[in-house]
Amino acid sequence: MSSRKFSKAQMESSNFANTNVSSSVVKSTNSSRRIVSDEIISINKETHSEALIALTAGFPSDSLTEEEIEAKVVSVVGGIEQINYILIRNHIITKWRDNVSNWVTKDTFVDVIPERFSDLLDSAYHYLLSHGYINFGVALAIKDRILAKPSKGRVIIIGAGLAGLAAARQLMSFGFEAIVLEGRNRAGGRVYTKKMEGGNTVAAADLGGSVLTGTLGNPLGFLAQQLSYTLHKVRDQCPLYRADGKPVDEELDKKVEAGYNSLLDKASKLRQEISQDVSLGVALETLREDFGVAMTDEEMSLFNWHLANLEYANAGLLSKLSLAFWDQDDPYDMGGDHCFLPGGNGRLVHALAEDVPIIFGRTVHAIHYGSDSVQVVAGAQVFEGDMALCTVPLGILKSGSIKFIPELPQRKLDAIKRLGYGLLNKVAMLFPYVFWDSNVDIFGHVDDDSSCRGEFFLFYSYATVAGGPLLLALVAGEAAHKFEIMPPSDAVAKVLQILKGIYEQQGIEVPAPIQIVCTRWGSDPFSFGSYSNVALGASGDDYDILAETVGEGRLFFAGEATTRRYPATMHGAFLTGLREAAKMARHASVRTLHIKN
Repeated sequence: MSSRKFSKAQMESSNFANTNVSSSVVKSTNSSRRIVSDEIISINKETHSEALIALTAGFPSDSLTEEEIEAKVVSVVGGIEQINYILIRNHIITKWRDNVSNWVTKDTFVDVIPERFSDLLDSAYHYLLSHGYINFGVALAIKDRILAKPSKGRVIIIGAGLAGLAAARQLMSFGFEAIVLEGRNRAGGRVYTKKMEGGNTVAAADLGGSVLTGTLGNPLGFLAQQLSYTLHKVRDQCPLYRADGKPVDEELDKKVEAGYNSLLDKASKLRQEISQDVSLGVALETLREDFGVAMTDEEMSLFNWHLANLEYANAGLLSKLSLAFWDQDDPYDMGGDHCFLPGGNGRLVHALAEDVPIIFGRTVHAIHYGSDSVQVVAGAQVFEGDMALCTVPLGILKSGSIKFIPELPQRKLDAIKRLGYGLLNKVAMLFPYVFWDSNVDIFGHVDDDSSCRGEFFLFYSYATVAGGPLLLALVAGEAAHKFEIMPPSDAVAKVLQILKGIYEQQGIEVPAPIQIVCTRWGSDPFSFGSYSNVALGASGDDYDILAETVGEGRLFFAGEATTRRYPATMHGAFLTGLREAAKMARHASVRTLHIKN
């Protein structure tokens, strides 16, 4: 399952590192060194560990990425030059990771890399810098570059979410003038930390993106380091409570979870045997009946809890997810722990937005992208630039609320239509004191009614990270859609009924909440949903198509729905901003060179 699929099973494992891949790195490096040891650069004795660090950045151990090949980082793909380039590249990444608050210069490596390899040092350093693998973020050393007077073209960025902010800062550090247009009156997009308070009680609630899914190589983790923020590892324990409030029997819990996981494994094999794609929901139900999993009412209620968790992970109904490709991003999971950021992820947004020119309250209606420039119509104003970056959520693209002139290519329109875009909602509740178990970060509620399986099925205890006694109740699947029209009073009454059912029989009084906030992401005119998924009929290729540049290098696209490796994640959105900044800088350079010639 993907790292974003925050399942109970995953909560019981604190390390997601792929040790098989790690061993292959070591084996490959050793093999190469044995064959041509006298021709390979010797940087230090940490070659193996540096390869593992580069692996967390998405670089294979013994080959180049497609992007590196396209950038012509070596004169000949394969052979000694490539091996030496990889060793230098990995060393540069590791050096920056040693202290992500520093700006690593090329001169740092002059005394380490022999002069005869200076061309490879130039190549590796330039590639890593321009593509956002080093020297990015919010550290003071990087801020100085952003505040420098722009010397290149003007770019218009639509959306001040993580993708837009990452791109803006990167492009500004490259010397571009960046203007960000944001329809909301705040930055962050689907990452939104709301201050909740009552009397002397205050807490920060993450109403949108909340979990940093994996810390090994996660760029948001680097931002936290630069800001000296300490992440809170989400603790493993996740107790489940029945509909009557009593704890789920431990042995029964293990049995059903094992059955559920076995069906996911069988579903993976099934898709290799059938020629036509079917929905994940249909496949799991067919397999469940065939193999006799969850045959009693109590077992079925527990099984439905796991299905609700799966729908939460994908922000989509199982009946609409592709069996063939729903988990296509699994090979690219970030390793490490799942974490909360104390004080909320809005702290990262605030740091990213600082010094970035953002014009709030500007809803974009049209984007004219020609061969010479780009005009973005927002409200009654027209903003003109050399290039534009569209980072709006997939839900906005699906709604057609932005008119593209000329119309987007049909292949992109088809991909927008094929990809799924689902819903997750939350109820944030600030209480006068903590009455729940403060030793757990999450706990679940099992509903006997299968049609309500996603309704308040999971609770996040934010007391340790929010600054106050805060609980978040999650609503997923079909229940998330019904929740959009549920009166807030009804929602609160249901949540409190669940909590009282769990705690009052333990002799613990559940107080009335001080403040309550209910999200309605599906009705939000700036998102129309939560995050993307691979719907029936779609595939990972559609993410790539959404990321394609149009208009002869004038209009670019970023956001979580434009990365097949890290969709539906905060770090995925951020990384696409860095990716597109590199593309935009490259296209600008090509145009400048063409004009000079």
